[in-house]
Amino acid sequence: MSQNTDCAYCMKGELVARFGYEICELPASTVYLFKEQSHPGRCIVASKHHVSEMPELSEADQAAFLADIVKTANAIHRVFRPDKLNYGMYGDTGHHLHMHLVPKYRDGFEWGGTFAMDPKLRRLSEEECEALAAKLRPLLAE
Repeated sequence: MSQNTDCAYCMKGELVARFGYEICELPASTVYLFKEQSHPGRCIVASKHHVSEMPELSEADQAAFLADIVKTANAIHRVFRPDKLNYGMYGDTGHHLHMHLVPKYRDGFEWGGTFAMDPKLRRLSEEECEALAAKLRPLLAE
């Protein structure tokens, strides 16, 4: 798999730890809990390939990446029971293919609007991240 030494998702470690907590690896991606949890259960599914856009992947790699997203979405639904799960694929500044999965709750933060990306809103400790990751991991291993 291609890597870029300036990319948080490729290098993992301290770069990705600024905003994400690794839950597990899936066939085509790595799943992270977003440390800012104003939307309980928010995760990121990052491709194992350092590409910016879906068309840069082969059809087989596209299908595998999307399958990982669906698996993660199913796990989030089972653990957190959101009213809606929003999907966001960005990369204006970080050119590594990844999908944000953002649970939304009718009586919760930002229902009916877009979601914030402010890591100061509700940042979890490492222990809190692990507690949530431990709930998702068995479902992602199925």
